[in-house]
Amino acid sequence: MSFKIHPQTQMGKVHLTVADLARSLDYYQQGIGLALNWQADDHAALGAGGHDLLLLTERPGVRPSRGHTGLYHFALLLPSRRELARTIQHLTDSGVHIGGASDHAVSEALYLTDPDGHGIEIYRDRRRDEWRYVDDTLQIVTRPLDIQGVMGELADGIPAWDGLHPETFIGHIHLHVAHLSEAIRFYTEIVGFEFIAGYGDSAGFVSAGGYHHHLGLNTWAGQGAPPPEKARLLWYEIHLPRADALKTAAAHIQAANYPIEWRDDAVYLHDPAKNGIILAVKSETGNRNGHG
Repeated sequence: MSFKIHPQTQMGKVHLTVADLARSLDYYQQGIGLALNWQADDHAALGAGGHDLLLLTERPGVRPSRGHTGLYHFALLLPSRRELARTIQHLTDSGVHIGGASDHAVSEALYLTDPDGHGIEIYRDRRRDEWRYVDDTLQIVTRPLDIQGVMGELADGIPAWDGLHPETFIGHIHLHVAHLSEAIRFYTEIVGFEFIAGYGDSAGFVSAGGYHHHLGLNTWAGQGAPPPEKARLLWYEIHLPRADALKTAAAHIQAANYPIEWRDDAVYLHDPAKNGIILAVKSETGNRNGHG
């Protein structure tokens, strides 16, 4: 029987480099609605409800990286459709550019780009009993978002804006990879996620516990794309629920002769496209993305 990562596995923090920390902090606080949790020299952490969701490190002069592996977007999961409507209202009132808006059948999503070219998704999930399967394959589609329907959630009044809801978490990460089949094999056979669905021959989705996806993988930056050297994803976290689940996953990865490094009770490694990964135990104040 093939190894499966613990079904309560979730996504954790994302660490990005930016050219101008002050500019990024303004965008993520005033524009997106994250809260500044701490700042020290050229590093800062932002989040919601006390959770660190996004770490930023300033590297002056970095520019958006095109045609490379790395981050396609990180996704902030809101707890309800009403919160999505509330967020749309704030973004519109604040003049923040929304690059796209889609209904994926399993979720409703907005797409934005930060000042350094990092992609952001802000979304809400539909209930799992609303998800549709065909021949046991989850149907994830892309169609226009019903903005009018979403904004109807505010028909009884627009609440005052005080930032993203405290139950906002990292729902998933979407990565540019060099080779799709290699990436899917790594994340399913080595890490232990389950393959959920493909999007033609250029993208695929994997998850734990039957979620629609914890990781999206695509080759839209080009087949064989090299690792980035400029504004980039340094690493992202995968949170396991308990220490024994982390040790089991680490042992499986090592048994597959894949290099890992233990540091401070966490496992550090890279996927075949050189995207940095940290496997760690979820803290008591950790995420609930995709579960509950």
